[in-house]
Amino acid sequence: MNLVKRVEHWGDTHHSHWLSIVRMGLGVLLFARGISFIMDNNTVFRLIENTNFGLSLVSALHYIVFAHIVGGLFIMLGFQTRLAAIVQLPILFVAVFFVNITKGFSYLNSELWLSILVFVLLLLFAVVGSGTHSLDHLMDKPGYKREI
Repeated sequence: MNLVKRVEHWGDTHHSHWLSIVRMGLGVLLFARGISFIMDNNTVFRLIENTNFGLSLVSALHYIVFAHIVGGLFIMLGFQTRLAAIVQLPILFVAVFFVNITKGFSYLNSELWLSILVFVLLLLFAVVGSGTHSLDHLMDKPGYKREI
């Protein structure tokens, strides 16, 4: 059994019910953040420009918004949670270490603390998966037929 299968098995067997509620809340938060990025894309453009990664502003904005909206919905519903969390991780890594950390570690820098919390939760759900209250669990039940 390779490492990925062992991590998936461990995550599936060690998932409590309250963690599903946290997963759903995280999905709602990411979805709402994606919507707020659509509403105020000038601020996001300035944040991307300040990172100096050399990425196209439009492509980076589209990746961030798409990943937050679709990934947030997937995480909220528990559909492909590990994949959705892994897609979100580079965005939150940049948010924590390149965007929000420049304002300092003060307790007033709520964006930094929220980014750190979301980053840690995404790492957690990339390991433990979606749990029993999810579409993934529902589709794995014996009575459910998948059409391929």
